[in-house]
Amino acid sequence: MYESLLKLISQNITLRAEDEALCRHYLSSISVSKNQIIEEEGKVPEYLYFVVSGFVRLFHYNDKGDEVTTHINCPPGFITSYANFSNQTISDENLECITDCELLRITKADLDALTLKSPVFKDFSIFVFQQSLSYNENRSKELATLTAEQRYKKLIDAQPEIVHNVPVQYIASFLGMNPKSLSRIRKQIIR
Repeated sequence: MYESLLKLISQNITLRAEDEALCRHYLSSISVSKNQIIEEEGKVPEYLYFVVSGFVRLFHYNDKGDEVTTHINCPPGFITSYANFSNQTISDENLECITDCELLRITKADLDALTLKSPVFKDFSIFVFQQSLSYNENRSKELATLTAEQRYKKLIDAQPEIVHNVPVQYIASFLGMNPKSLSRIRKQIIR
Protein backbone atom coordinates (compact mmCIF):
# COMPACT_ATOMS: atom_id res chain seq x y z
CA MET A 1 0.00 0.00 0.00
CA TYR A 2 2.96 2.32 0.59
CA GLU A 3 4.14 2.05 -3.02
CA SER A 4 1.50 4.52 -4.23
CA LEU A 5 2.75 7.20 -1.83
CA LEU A 6 6.43 6.46 -2.48
CA LYS A 7 5.83 6.66 -6.24
CA LEU A 8 4.10 10.04 -5.82
CA ILE A 9 6.96 11.41 -3.73
CA SER A 10 9.55 10.07 -6.20
CA GLN A 11 8.01 12.17 -8.98
CA ASN A 12 9.40 15.30 -7.35
CA ILE A 13 12.08 14.19 -4.89
CA THR A 14 14.73 11.48 -4.78
CA LEU A 15 13.97 8.95 -2.04
CA ARG A 16 16.63 7.11 -0.08
CA ALA A 17 16.11 3.71 1.56
CA GLU A 18 16.07 5.44 4.97
CA ASP A 19 13.22 7.70 3.84
CA GLU A 20 11.19 4.72 2.68
CA ALA A 21 11.77 3.01 6.04
CA LEU A 22 10.69 6.15 7.92
CA CYS A 23 7.55 6.34 5.77
CA ARG A 24 6.62 2.77 6.66
CA HIS A 25 7.37 3.42 10.32
CA TYR A 26 5.34 6.61 10.75
CA LEU A 27 2.38 6.03 8.44
CA SER A 28 -0.09 3.27 9.23
CA SER A 29 -2.35 1.58 6.70
CA ILE A 30 -6.07 1.06 7.23
CA SER A 31 -9.04 -0.24 5.28
CA VAL A 32 -12.27 1.69 5.77
CA SER A 33 -15.79 0.71 4.74
CA LYS A 34 -18.05 2.78 2.53
CA ASN A 35 -20.01 5.59 4.28
CA GLN A 36 -17.81 5.53 7.39
CA ILE A 37 -16.95 8.85 9.06
CA ILE A 38 -13.23 8.81 9.89
CA GLU A 39 -12.95 12.30 11.39
CA GLU A 40 -15.87 14.03 13.13
CA GLU A 41 -16.76 17.68 13.48
CA GLY A 42 -16.35 19.09 16.98
CA LYS A 43 -12.98 17.37 17.40
CA VAL A 44 -9.38 18.09 16.51
CA PRO A 45 -8.53 16.10 13.34
CA GLU A 46 -6.41 13.19 14.47
CA TYR A 47 -4.84 12.24 11.13
CA LEU A 48 -3.69 13.41 7.75
CA TYR A 49 -4.82 10.73 5.27
CA PHE A 50 -3.30 9.58 2.01
CA VAL A 51 -5.91 7.99 -0.26
CA VAL A 52 -4.47 4.86 -1.87
CA SER A 53 -7.81 3.70 -3.27
CA GLY A 54 -11.40 4.84 -2.99
CA PHE A 55 -13.04 8.24 -2.63
CA VAL A 56 -13.20 10.46 0.46
CA ARG A 57 -15.11 13.68 1.03
CA LEU A 58 -14.86 16.56 3.47
CA PHE A 59 -18.20 18.09 4.44
CA HIS A 60 -19.97 20.26 7.02
CA TYR A 61 -23.55 21.18 7.82
CA ASN A 62 -24.84 24.63 6.88
CA ASP A 63 -27.22 26.68 9.04
CA LYS A 64 -30.20 24.82 7.52
CA GLY A 65 -28.74 21.45 8.48
CA ASP A 66 -27.87 20.51 4.89
CA GLU A 67 -24.60 18.77 4.09
CA VAL A 68 -22.13 20.88 2.12
CA THR A 69 -19.31 18.93 0.47
CA THR A 70 -16.19 21.09 0.36
CA HIS A 71 -13.69 18.59 -1.01
CA ILE A 72 -13.72 15.24 -2.79
CA ASN A 73 -10.46 13.34 -2.96
CA CYS A 74 -9.59 10.50 -5.27
CA PRO A 75 -6.36 8.55 -5.31
CA PRO A 76 -3.59 9.34 -5.03
CA GLY A 77 -3.86 12.33 -2.74
CA PHE A 78 -3.99 13.72 0.77
CA ILE A 79 -7.06 14.84 2.68
CA THR A 80 -7.93 16.22 6.08
CA SER A 81 -9.29 19.47 7.46
CA TYR A 82 -5.86 21.03 6.78
CA ALA A 83 -6.00 24.20 8.87
CA ASN A 84 -7.43 22.36 11.86
CA PHE A 85 -4.97 19.47 11.51
CA SER A 86 -1.98 21.82 11.17
CA ASN A 87 -3.03 24.04 14.07
CA GLN A 88 -4.53 21.18 16.13
CA THR A 89 -7.81 23.05 16.55
CA ILE A 90 -11.40 21.82 16.60
CA SER A 91 -12.87 21.27 13.14
CA ASP A 92 -16.42 21.92 11.97
CA GLU A 93 -15.95 19.39 9.16
CA ASN A 94 -16.46 15.65 8.82
CA LEU A 95 -14.32 13.30 6.75
CA GLU A 96 -16.25 10.42 5.19
CA CYS A 97 -15.29 7.50 2.97
CA ILE A 98 -17.71 7.58 0.04
CA THR A 99 -16.55 4.14 -1.12
CA ASP A 100 -14.52 1.38 0.48
CA CYS A 101 -11.06 2.89 0.92
CA GLU A 102 -7.45 1.92 1.46
CA LEU A 103 -5.71 4.72 3.34
CA LEU A 104 -2.40 5.60 4.90
CA ARG A 105 -2.58 7.93 7.86
CA ILE A 106 -0.26 9.89 10.12
CA THR A 107 -0.81 11.92 13.29
CA LYS A 108 0.39 15.51 13.59
CA ALA A 109 3.03 14.48 16.17
CA ASP A 110 4.32 11.74 13.88
CA LEU A 111 4.30 14.06 10.87
CA ASP A 112 6.36 16.56 12.85
CA ALA A 113 8.79 13.80 13.89
CA LEU A 114 9.02 12.49 10.32
CA THR A 115 9.77 15.92 8.86
CA LEU A 116 12.46 16.49 11.50
CA LYS A 117 14.17 13.18 10.69
CA SER A 118 13.84 13.36 6.91
CA PRO A 119 14.59 16.42 4.76
CA VAL A 120 12.81 14.59 1.93
CA PHE A 121 9.57 14.40 3.90
CA LYS A 122 9.98 17.97 5.09
CA ASP A 123 10.25 19.15 1.49
CA PHE A 124 7.39 16.91 0.39
CA SER A 125 5.19 18.08 3.28
CA ILE A 126 5.75 21.70 2.27
CA PHE A 127 4.94 20.77 -1.34
CA VAL A 128 1.66 19.08 -0.31
CA PHE A 129 0.50 22.03 1.79
CA GLN A 130 1.43 24.46 -1.02
CA GLN A 131 -0.59 22.36 -3.45
CA SER A 132 -3.52 22.40 -1.01
CA LEU A 133 -3.38 26.19 -0.71
CA SER A 134 -3.21 26.59 -4.48
CA TYR A 135 -6.09 24.15 -5.01
CA ASN A 136 -8.31 25.95 -2.47
CA GLU A 137 -7.52 29.34 -3.97
CA ASN A 138 -8.38 28.13 -7.48
CA ARG A 139 -11.53 26.42 -6.24
CA SER A 140 -12.76 29.63 -4.56
CA LYS A 141 -12.09 31.57 -7.74
CA GLU A 142 -13.93 28.99 -9.88
CA LEU A 143 -16.97 28.98 -7.58
CA ALA A 144 -17.12 32.78 -7.87
CA THR A 145 -16.46 33.16 -11.60
CA LEU A 146 -17.55 30.04 -13.51
CA THR A 147 -21.10 29.04 -14.34
CA ALA A 148 -22.45 25.78 -12.92
CA GLU A 149 -22.06 24.13 -16.32
CA GLN A 150 -18.46 25.34 -16.64
CA ARG A 151 -17.63 23.98 -13.19
CA TYR A 152 -19.11 20.57 -14.08
CA LYS A 153 -17.27 20.41 -17.42
CA LYS A 154 -14.03 21.33 -15.68
CA LEU A 155 -14.57 18.51 -13.16
CA ILE A 156 -15.23 16.04 -15.98
CA ASP A 157 -11.99 17.09 -17.69
CA ALA A 158 -9.83 17.17 -14.57
CA GLN A 159 -11.24 14.26 -12.56
CA PRO A 160 -13.62 12.09 -14.62
CA GLU A 161 -13.34 9.26 -12.09
CA ILE A 162 -15.29 11.37 -9.57
CA VAL A 163 -18.25 11.56 -11.96
CA HIS A 164 -18.32 7.76 -12.22
CA ASN A 165 -17.76 6.88 -8.54
CA VAL A 166 -19.30 9.61 -6.38
CA PRO A 167 -23.06 10.07 -5.78
CA VAL A 168 -24.65 12.98 -7.66
CA GLN A 169 -25.74 14.79 -4.48
CA TYR A 170 -22.11 15.04 -3.29
CA ILE A 171 -20.88 16.22 -6.69
CA ALA A 172 -23.65 18.84 -6.87
CA SER A 173 -22.87 20.12 -3.39
CA PHE A 174 -19.14 20.22 -4.18
CA LEU A 175 -19.86 22.26 -7.32
CA GLY A 176 -22.13 24.68 -5.44
CA MET A 177 -25.48 23.65 -6.93
CA ASN A 178 -28.44 21.46 -6.11
CA PRO A 179 -28.81 17.93 -7.54
CA LYS A 180 -31.68 18.96 -9.87
CA SER A 181 -29.51 21.62 -11.50
CA LEU A 182 -26.70 19.12 -11.95
CA SER A 183 -29.08 16.59 -13.51
CA ARG A 184 -30.29 19.24 -15.97
CA ILE A 185 -26.69 20.16 -16.85
CA ARG A 186 -25.76 16.51 -17.36
CA LYS A 187 -28.71 16.00 -19.72
CA GLN A 188 -27.72 19.07 -21.74
CA ILE A 189 -24.14 17.84 -22.06
CA ILE A 190 -25.23 14.37 -23.21
CA ARG A 191 -27.34 15.83 -26.07
